[in-house]
Amino acid sequence: MSILEFSNVSFSNEGKSILKNLNIRIESRDYISIVGPSGSGKSTFLKLCNNLISPSEGNISFNNKNVSEYNPIELRKEIAYCFQMPHLFGDTVMDNLSFPFKIRNKRVDMDRIKYLFSLFSMDEEFIDEKVLNLSGGEKQRIALMRTLMFTPEVLLLDEVTSALDSENTLIVENIINKLNNEGSTVLWVTHNDEQS
Repeated sequence: MSILEFSNVSFSNEGKSILKNLNIRIESRDYISIVGPSGSGKSTFLKLCNNLISPSEGNISFNNKNVSEYNPIELRKEIAYCFQMPHLFGDTVMDNLSFPFKIRNKRVDMDRIKYLFSLFSMDEEFIDEKVLNLSGGEKQRIALMRTLMFTPEVLLLDEVTSALDSENTLIVENIINKLNNEGSTVLWVTHNDEQS
């Protein structure tokens, strides 16, 4: 079954055409790597998927409903985007990891948080770490953990391993493969030939 569908989608920014007449059907549980040179519209494509930006022309549907008809917050719970340059907020890692629970009006599940730390092979002591003290790679992993606190139907990944060493890149790749095997659809922008 088609989960995301682009019909004659074009996107322009300040008069410059970035994507033109894109027609694509993404099936549930697909795992798609998106590659291309810088400036070719890869990140734009991901942002269109969860309505962070709207197409200049055409329609985008999620589960047979136009993405513009969804409440943006509800849509982004189901189509989660993890940015290349992670934006962490608050003072601590815990501020970031508790956020997905707060926007869902749910109690923070420490077991889930500990499970993700284990999955990412990170020490739980990071929970109290100040965001300002984190390296680029640590920020990327914390941002991805925050995104995965609740398993999304579609996971949009934009160069999420760009600041990671080879060991942590492999850990993240294994986590994403596991999620895909469990039913999440994955769209991954990468410059890493091994990930494509």
